[in-house]
Amino acid sequence: MSQVTPATPATPATQATQATHIYEACRASIGKVIVGQDEAVRLLLLAILTEGHVLVEGVPGVAKTTLVRALARSLDLGFKRIQFTPDLMPSDVIGTHVFDFREGKFHLVQGPVFTQVLLADEVNRSPAKTQAALLEAMQERQVSIEGEARPLPEPFFVLATQNPIEQEGTYPLPEAQLDRFLFKARMGYPSAKEEAEVLRRHRGDNASLRRELEALTPVADAEALRKAKEEVLAVSIRDEVIEYVVELVRRTRNHVHISLGGSPRAMLLLQMAAKAAAAVEGRAYVTPDDVKGVFLPALEHRILLTPTAEVEGLGAPEVLRGVLESVHVPR
Repeated sequence: MSQVTPATPATPATQATQATHIYEACRASIGKVIVGQDEAVRLLLLAILTEGHVLVEGVPGVAKTTLVRALARSLDLGFKRIQFTPDLMPSDVIGTHVFDFREGKFHLVQGPVFTQVLLADEVNRSPAKTQAALLEAMQERQVSIEGEARPLPEPFFVLATQNPIEQEGTYPLPEAQLDRFLFKARMGYPSAKEEAEVLRRHRGDNASLRRELEALTPVADAEALRKAKEEVLAVSIRDEVIEYVVELVRRTRNHVHISLGGSPRAMLLLQMAAKAAAAVEGRAYVTPDDVKGVFLPALEHRILLTPTAEVEGLGAPEVLRGVLESVHVPR
């Protein structure tokens, strides 16, 4: 009589992970203060899990600042805000040495960039030399003050906001800086149902909003974030999906309506974002749908359209959707 070997239980398609826990818990926490804006919340959380930076675009009054504050509060991370203005200097961002007359020597006064979550509010209102103060911080996680490199706290995220409508007195962000943002997240007006819920929840004064933010209890900490990032890095991506990522980005470089396409950095960040999208669903592998779900917000701010596209009334989202439709999706 032959012995029957018991069947090995099938590995579940999804499983609970640290990344999944942080993602769901943060969404629930932020939802206590922010009504709607689901896509912006999703992108910010995916960026947090990959230590990526986000450019948040929206008209005034759609809760951009409140969203960032709620995110930092939910993750128990240090938070500082810089209001970018035309007269803001680089030293106002990174800090400078100040002479102490009592001790007779210089001391470093750290700028607000020395934090974990930095809100660069209306970042396009400062000239290029001030915007450039963030370049080294965003890429190297350090700043140079009088020739000396100083590391920034870990983790470190820049969440910058800009108004898409008001252009007077603004300075467009250079491509080198735009390329350092993982996503461009758009925050539009809530639906009528969501706006009615806003009125039910909030009295409208700053004191009540501040109390709601202070009432948020952290759902994770920096160590949990570190473990979640390790899970994201461990997500596998098969060769067919890698080739799909490569073809999508390369297709932006020879598109009739695009004068500047995605860079190799865009490919790397797109792959990382897709891994995060898989991880928060409890999967250890990337699917083409993961890539498609982050392609537009990861590439929109990295491409430049041709004058012909603008004449034809085409925007970056429409052009990128055409790119998605033109590339064969692997099985």
